[in-house]
Amino acid sequence: MSARVWLGLLGGALLLASSAAAHTRSTSYSTWAIDGVAATVRFDIPQYELTRLPWGIVAPPRLPPELATYLVGALRLEAGGEACAVVEPPRALAAPADRAVIEWSVRCARSDELAIVSEVLQEVAPSHLHFAKLRGERVVERLLTSASPRWELPRAEGEAKPALGSSLLEYVKLGVEHILTGYDHLVFLLGLLLLAARASEVVTVVTGFTVAHSITLGLAALGRVHPDGAAVEALIGLSIAIVATDNAWLTSARPRALPRAITLGFAALALAAALGAGAISATTYAGLALFAACYFALLARSERPARLRFAVAFCFGLVHGFGFAGVLAEFALPQDRLLAALLGFNAGVELGQLVCVALFFTLAWLAARFVRDAARALARDVANAAVCCAGVYWWVSRAFA
Repeated sequence: MSARVWLGLLGGALLLASSAAAHTRSTSYSTWAIDGVAATVRFDIPQYELTRLPWGIVAPPRLPPELATYLVGALRLEAGGEACAVVEPPRALAAPADRAVIEWSVRCARSDELAIVSEVLQEVAPSHLHFAKLRGERVVERLLTSASPRWELPRAEGEAKPALGSSLLEYVKLGVEHILTGYDHLVFLLGLLLLAARASEVVTVVTGFTVAHSITLGLAALGRVHPDGAAVEALIGLSIAIVATDNAWLTSARPRALPRAITLGFAALALAAALGAGAISATTYAGLALFAACYFALLARSERPARLRFAVAFCFGLVHGFGFAGVLAEFALPQDRLLAALLGFNAGVELGQLVCVALFFTLAWLAARFVRDAARALARDVANAAVCCAGVYWWVSRAFA
């Protein structure tokens, strides 16, 4: 392929990557303490989400008055269909620099027919997810979306059953939506499957990825591990670039210089990280250098390199699992609710993943039957170039922004 074609692919891939730079769903959280006709709400949102609005971020104790007015209208408690009156205006609380925590109090005219309504960011991010949590004798939660923005609460008297939280099916749906809109996860999976020539190879890759991300998704969501979110997102991008580079090496003359360059490159990045550059730690880059050296050495000696794809899918699948866990981990559900949410969410991720794999395998089967070998090879190289460019873009923009 000519240099002009490769430059065109690079530009197109960068445009594609920039339009999907963050796979993470737009989210916010609230905790409600309701006592009769009085209620206090604590609202928690990443600061970067507030940049979607024209009033700027929160710097406690400063809270833009326009943002305060917006929040009490977009996130409200209603009684009998009427919004409860604000009795203590919103105030910014101390929080990590990358998050905003805002609290205010309301008072309702009546204590029955209560409902929590969220329209937060719906006008600028229609896919925004808001997790509302109701504190009482038993903590329950509800996922509010543009399609389902209202949570009807139980009557104050004569109602023994607590408010129902989100169902298992709702978390399954959330998992499906998360993987289908997780462009970086899908691009990683595509990169792994580009060289799969047999159904057994597809099964091997998907199994390695599934087992790995299920492990770290569970550990992070249960609070057993607390990874750095920025580093995880940057590593996800880097994992995509590594897989694409591996594909290019396997389908070429396998020059010895490339594995050496990759290993030395990671070593140099480890040194730069030790001096404070980027979001990824020096030890992580050093581990990647060791992994690259061992992996390419094994590839050079292996008669069936496809078998080693399980190791790649598994190792980097561990990183992607932490990316999946972000939505649930931040919500801090109580144990009795978390297990059901985790099971449903993970099942949804797997269902969405299977749909994507089935689509890819169908297209690959049709291409094998009706497309010439040269055209298939060209399509594979073009797709791999796009995968590599997207991975590099995500890595650089997330690690060094």
